[in-house]
Amino acid sequence: MDKQVKIYVAGHRGLVGSAMVRELTAQGYMNILTRTHAELNLENQQAVADFFAAEKPEYVILSAAKVGGIGANSAKPAEFIYKNLMIATNIIHNAYLNGVKKLLFLGSSCIYPRLAEQPIKEESLLTGALEPTNEAYALAKIAGIKMCQSYNKQYGTKYISVMPTNLYGINDNFDLQSSHVLPALLRKFHEAKENGEKTVTVWGTGTPVREFLYVDELANACVHLMQHYDGDKIVNIGTGIGVTIKELAETVKETVGFSGDLVFDPSKPDGTPIKINDVSFLRELGWTAKVDLKDGLNRTYAWYCKQNQEGKF
Repeated sequence: MDKQVKIYVAGHRGLVGSAMVRELTAQGYMNILTRTHAELNLENQQAVADFFAAEKPEYVILSAAKVGGIGANSAKPAEFIYKNLMIATNIIHNAYLNGVKKLLFLGSSCIYPRLAEQPIKEESLLTGALEPTNEAYALAKIAGIKMCQSYNKQYGTKYISVMPTNLYGINDNFDLQSSHVLPALLRKFHEAKENGEKTVTVWGTGTPVREFLYVDELANACVHLMQHYDGDKIVNIGTGIGVTIKELAETVKETVGFSGDLVFDPSKPDGTPIKINDVSFLRELGWTAKVDLKDGLNRTYAWYCKQNQEGKF
């Protein structure tokens, strides 16, 4: 990609989209196109069509999505499937209609079967039943992947799909009702420390295994793929390293400096027992993660504390 090309980053205020803008800017891309939700409702077919016709972006990074943790996915499955289907359909189709040279679609590792062989290879897609607690979201993302592949097959487009593992970092959602496990734990431990509490309760048994990737690493990997990969095969992005939720909670506790005890609530759902991406294909394509969990947590917590001091949480 030439540094002057017009690149549209959909969802630029979110966790992933904001990291994409930071990475593109750091690499010298000068013509980054963004719109807030107030300026452009991506669920509105006509609005998206008008935007693409007027702006004619050459490259698109589709990072806009309705996202959330187990609680949010379980409580609002209709919102998760509808909003994500509409966003993907509107952007992918209008990218084709307006001659976009290349598009990157952000999926999620939750698209894979609940009991997929670990670590999860890209070929595991659609080989088994999904995790019920995020099925609606996963189905919408699978539809987006298949839409990209279908347009490539029929129209000769260059639309690639990437499957990141669990993400965290700057601009994450720290709302305790809708956030993912890592930011939720970080906020819980911080508030418990500030309030002098003796315990912090963690959802589930603590035994599920998850993989976590610092979001700026994801952005770097995505730009690498936009520059060097045109294949139809989906690409896993992650570290390839798993930790139990208990180990994660203990690491967050250490990062925050909370001196109390952990309490696990087995009445809350655990979700998928184990989920780690096989990232051997990504390594073949020339990219490997460099930021470990402790380093990423320290960066994220420093940002969180700064935002908290400014009254933004």
